Amino acid sequence: MSHNGATEIRRTALYEQHRAAGGRLVPFAGWEMPIQYHSMIEEHKAVRERAGLFDVSHMGEIVLSGPDREKTVDWLTTSHVEGKGPGEVQYALLLKEDGGIIDDVLVYVQTDTVLIVVNAANHDKDLAWIESRCQGKAVVRDESYATTQIALQGPKSRKILAKVAGEEAVRLGYYRSVPSKVAGSDALVSRTGYTGELGYEIYLHWEDGPNVWDALMDAGRDAGISPVGLGARDSLRLEMRYHLYGNDITEETNPVEAGLGWVVRKKETDYVGREAVLAARRDGVGRKLLGFRLGPREIPRPGYPILHAGRTVGSVTSGGFSPTLGAGIALGYVERGAAKEKDGFAVSIRNREKAADLVKGPFVPSSVKEEGED
Repeated sequence: MSHNGATEIRRTALYEQHRAAGGRLVPFAGWEMPIQYHSMIEEHKAVRERAGLFDVSHMGEIVLSGPDREKTVDWLTTSHVEGKGPGEVQYALLLKEDGGIIDDVLVYVQTDTVLIVVNAANHDKDLAWIESRCQGKAVVRDESYATTQIALQGPKSRKILAKVAGEEAVRLGYYRSVPSKVAGSDALVSRTGYTGELGYEIYLHWEDGPNVWDALMDAGRDAGISPVGLGARDSLRLEMRYHLYGNDITEETNPVEAGLGWVVRKKETDYVGREAVLAARRDGVGRKLLGFRLGPREIPRPGYPILHAGRTVGSVTSGGFSPTLGAGIALGYVERGAAKEKDGFAVSIRNREKAADLVKGPFVPSSVKEEGED
């Protein structure tokens, strides 16, 4: 089972680190990944209170080069990077012509290239889609299987990184990136993450992953760092109301109904799916993604019906237990008429209606930005 295997499940460069730390490995998007090491709730709390280390090497890295790379990326995605300097990072969408979301991605402007980071489950689809539309416009290179990606997240992450990385990486502003040395290895460090906490994502050559992982764990030992699996990654992002592809957004989802209109920044320039987004803004959408909080013993799951005044008006797309709140939380699409209501909602859990309070914005306050940052 090498990472170069064509059909069998892949292992990241950090597989032995996960085994040594007691990680419970499960298949995920074609990779063998740690779902948890010990307790998901303890791993979740470690990130909120101290620091956590994630292996996110399953994510895909697609690099575009050539003189028209930025213009091409701005046409392929909802980003606006043309003319921006190296270090700019943007959250963006790949859209179909009908406005459906192919994927949500991160776009990195670098000196001679643009890096698009895609979701693991969408890697093959995204790569084929990008390649088919880049012919004659930009050179596409897939670096997904040559890259280790590690996420260091939590309020103590800056102090931990400072022990093993240069000042240029440690002092990064939110959604900025910079080439740096981390534990002696060449890296791209970015001030991004999927947890809502202060944190960094670190891109490395595949073979440098184990050394950097070990160095970060050592640097964070006094701070109470913990390795964190996919289970807590999901509960952390849900508390922040971050979308999960395949649940909250799909090829059948328009950015406007998903509350992602803000990601489609451009008004005058063209991009794939533009007309469909403009139509949704002009005509309105038939449903809206809402957030709900339930009681401490009421755990909503994807697919559970959402009701208003006793009538089914939608269904849960993401749901679970919030360790920070000690309550059930959920995201779900609700039909347009009911989406205007402020109360009277419930989630059907095992055929019993459980009252659900409407929550606007994140379920838990984010500390991803520090005081004085834009």
